[in-house]
Amino acid sequence: MVREWDPRTASSAEIGSVLDTLNAVLAADLPQDPPWREDSLREYLSEVMPGERRISWVAEDDPPAGGGHGTILGHVHVLLLGDIGVLEVLVHPAVRRSGLGRELVRTAARRVYQEGFQSIGVEVVGDTPAIGFYSSLGFTREYVETRSVLDLGTVDWTALTEMAAGVDPGYHLEFYPGGPSDDLIEAYARAKAEVRDVDDGELRPSSYDPQRLRDSLDTLHRRGMKPYIVLALQERTGTVAGLTEVVVPVQHPTRADQYDTIVVRDHQGYGIDRAIKARMLLELRSAEPELTEVQTWNAQANEAMLKVNAELGYQADRDWCEYSVDVAELVHRLDAQR
Repeated sequence: MVREWDPRTASSAEIGSVLDTLNAVLAADLPQDPPWREDSLREYLSEVMPGERRISWVAEDDPPAGGGHGTILGHVHVLLLGDIGVLEVLVHPAVRRSGLGRELVRTAARRVYQEGFQSIGVEVVGDTPAIGFYSSLGFTREYVETRSVLDLGTVDWTALTEMAAGVDPGYHLEFYPGGPSDDLIEAYARAKAEVRDVDDGELRPSSYDPQRLRDSLDTLHRRGMKPYIVLALQERTGTVAGLTEVVVPVQHPTRADQYDTIVVRDHQGYGIDRAIKARMLLELRSAEPELTEVQTWNAQANEAMLKVNAELGYQADRDWCEYSVDVAELVHRLDAQR
């Protein structure tokens, strides 16, 4: 049975059941990824940015004879943002190829269509069954990044300390656990806005407006995701010349997520990119004692950042793709297949 589901009011047993399915999917498709924990999972599934909405459904087996809900074997949610609905589907490996995944997508797609959206996007991980699944539904690939993972156990910390000090004397680096101070938010947003034309995909948009950046940082905290920021500031002007962001989710605190790394065009060529990423790793070593890995995503065209990541020790893992489909066409196709 598929039913609409609100993680904010769901029982602890239901949250645990979703977690079990999530970890079963990871074990089958991404066995090198760390399992998730229940810590702040409810908040992770429910908190959104202002102006965005998330709608969720679950699929469960037969409920127990005494009443209540059955075990959750599938979960889908769609995040409505801008002019697109972003889909995420989980189906327990034990019930794959049963039609459950298609039914979950159909349920979400019909709601997206009713809400007046024209397209659905989804992140699809390379070398997993999701590639064939979404292709069979008519989704087409729009954008590809490569995920790379850094094992902190392999890092040469002495060399990393030298890299962090390798910035031009006209700049200095500052570390901000939790996010930059409010007096730097506008300068921070300007630095991000200067490179907003960079093709970085549509499903994980960055925040360039100062208030939206504040909202983004607040949302991360409410979802149980701790942001860390390193800024490169020009000594003469105090301008934010570069920045790098890493987020450590409490749901999987052994592996952090790299977000934006940006060096403003007028300040490129001064060793900022490598220095700020090296400084970040040095700070995380003491700030997050459970942390063992950092993962990052880069387009193959971003040769400069790929070179920096290789120098730091990142190893390419697998492709991470964005797929999309016209909502009306998807609904028509799935209805016809019932």
